[in-house]
Amino acid sequence: MPESRKPPEVRELFIDALLDKVEEERYPSLSMLDLIEHQLRPDEVEIYVRVLLRKVRHDRYPSIPMLRRIAELTQ
Repeated sequence: MPESRKPPEVRELFIDALLDKVEEERYPSLSMLDLIEHQLRPDEVEIYVRVLLRKVRHDRYPSIPMLRRIAELTQ
């Protein structure tokens, strides 16, 4: 189905489902994170970064790739 014909709620449901998985997983897959980032609109980046920052805060030794991902999203 072409992008213009997809109901916006479907994309939002997809993003929400993936964000829930990211929050549940101790080490979310890079593929899942890439999928989310590919779908994000500019106004959703802050929400996503906050989810990632919560993960970093709760990890004694946060992953360098996760920190780099956050840094790139905040530039």
